[in-house]
Amino acid sequence: MVVTYTHEPFTDFSIKQNREEFETALRKVKAELGKEYPLVIGGERMTTEEKIVSENPATNEVVGKVSKADQKLAEKAMQSANKAFKTWRKWDPEARANVLFRASAMIKRRKHEFSSWLVYEVGKPWVDADADTAEAIDFLEYYARQMIRLKDGIPINSRPIEHNEFRYIPLGVGVTISPWNLAFAIMAGTTIGPAVAGNTVLLKPASNAPVISYKFVEVLEQAGMPAGVVNFIPGSGSEVGDYLVDHPNTRFINFTGSKEVGLRIHERAAKVQEGQIWLKRVVAEMGGKDTIIVDSDSDLDVATDAIIYSAYGFSGQKCSACSRVVAHEDVYDELLDKVVAKTKEVTVGDPTDYNTYMGPVIDQAGYDKIMRYMDLGKEEGRLMVGGEGEVSKGYFVQPTVFADLDPQARMMQEEIFGPVVAFSKAKDFDEAIDVANNTVYGLTGAVISNNRAHLEQAREEFHVGNLYFNRGCTAAIVGYQPFGGFNMSGTDSKAGGPDYLLHFLQAKTISDQF
Repeated sequence: MVVTYTHEPFTDFSIKQNREEFETALRKVKAELGKEYPLVIGGERMTTEEKIVSENPATNEVVGKVSKADQKLAEKAMQSANKAFKTWRKWDPEARANVLFRASAMIKRRKHEFSSWLVYEVGKPWVDADADTAEAIDFLEYYARQMIRLKDGIPINSRPIEHNEFRYIPLGVGVTISPWNLAFAIMAGTTIGPAVAGNTVLLKPASNAPVISYKFVEVLEQAGMPAGVVNFIPGSGSEVGDYLVDHPNTRFINFTGSKEVGLRIHERAAKVQEGQIWLKRVVAEMGGKDTIIVDSDSDLDVATDAIIYSAYGFSGQKCSACSRVVAHEDVYDELLDKVVAKTKEVTVGDPTDYNTYMGPVIDQAGYDKIMRYMDLGKEEGRLMVGGEGEVSKGYFVQPTVFADLDPQARMMQEEIFGPVVAFSKAKDFDEAIDVANNTVYGLTGAVISNNRAHLEQAREEFHVGNLYFNRGCTAAIVGYQPFGGFNMSGTDSKAGGPDYLLHFLQAKTISDQF
């Protein structure tokens, strides 16, 4: 009998033994940096001359060189996935779930090792890396249980002359296009969710984080995942990504990334190609412009901690990150002073150091984009702290606060994806709600208030997929806070929720009359 799901505990790094074990894992991974990794298609290792070079964003050290797929290899992977689907879809759902349980157990035993890869490949400080790995474990454990729950379908009514069944069957071959910011958790969840449902998957990870993806595919193989069920094909979006999105045999696309890319995928997937006999499903998470509202009747220390954690965790490179604070005019100045003071205490540096709170941003392009917004912020608002960057041996940006932004300013409307938070003032709670809802996004939000009437108002009127009271707007836990947003934040697929697998299944009714 499968035990009840509980999320993977986070590591307590205040305990000396845990710190020592993590440092040992860091040394182990460092000794492996610079290796080459192949594609995995139908269980076969394939190398190409052209490589994707993964670099540590804190030091520019090469983490790994990964073979790069082209359209010919993408087609080979498609054929492999089609072949594997014929048998994988017929596996007992509990047997498919068992592969995930085995993979989870393997990762748990190597938890600090996987977290260390995240430290080196995407620049995550210890706590952020540990949470990323824990979430990957959670997805494996949770989706395995959800598949067992769904395996017999849903009871429906039958008349005396018949027996009716309502069961779920998998869709077919799908494409997972995963991001670099939660390079393990989202990559793993968007791959094994469809797979445990009986589909086969073409995994195209972010070019900034292919090594951790390869390590995950290795674990799936060791756990018993049959060849061809998950195919590892990193490559360019314009060549491999577009080819697979357009492919007539593609049944679904599972995407996490920017609004611009997500909309492009959605549009391309809507076109029915020659030989295509279904409408492709698109499951998309496309970012946010997330707000923490601070009410006049609130604990400003709670608000300050929530803002700091949500704005600067993993250098603000989360679609759920707090990039806007809308504060009641009665507490605006005091709150701003508290946040600025605490921002000055944030340590920025090499994430291999336990004492580092905030590491680098992902790469030169990300750095340049953030710095352009720094210039814009100085025009649109008042720079309170930060606003600077350093690229001598990595891509480091100082945590930044801008004050007195107009609600319609670009700094208040556009996703920056960096450690930048903009403050705006509201005359009352109604106006705060209006400002919080004034973007094209609708992913996460938080309200800090001791006024229960205002919290109940926000419950109904704050239009986001994940709403939090008296805490930050990040750190959703699988199975506890199913994650996904409204409007241009995506299709609200609610990753880590009870209906997530239904996106990759289709319902079949069978009526046997007698």
